[in-house]
Amino acid sequence: MNKLKCAVVGVGYLGKFHAEKYASLPDCELTAVVDVDIESAQRIAGKFGAKAYTDYQEIISLVDAVSIVVPTTYHHEVSMSFLKAGVHVLVEKPITVTVEEADELIEMAKKKTSYCKSDI
Repeated sequence: MNKLKCAVVGVGYLGKFHAEKYASLPDCELTAVVDVDIESAQRIAGKFGAKAYTDYQEIISLVDAVSIVVPTTYHHEVSMSFLKAGVHVLVEKPITVTVEEADELIEMAKKKTSYCKSDI
C-alpha cells in the first residue's frame, strides 16, 4: 500500500504538532512543510525528513492531504487552492472568517472528493 503524502501549511505553534502527527503515522509520509518563515519551515522539515517551502502553491501537485494551519484570514484562499486540485484538506479552526467562505469550501469539497458526505 502506498503511503498518503501529507503536508502542513503553516508550521508555527500548532502547525508543528500537525507535522509531528503526520510524521508518526505509519500510513502517511510527511512530504512537505510550508511557512513564510523559511527558517521555521527548514527546522520542522529537517526534524521530520520533509522538504521545506515558502510558497504553498509549489506543493499542491505533490500531496494527497494537507493541514492548513495559517492565520484564519488565509484559510479560505489556501484551502480552496488545495480543494480545487482534489487534495484532502484539514483546516485548523475556525474554518474561515465568514460563514459564506466556509460554505464555499464545503461545496468545493463535495465536488472534488469522494470522501465528503453530501449531507454536511
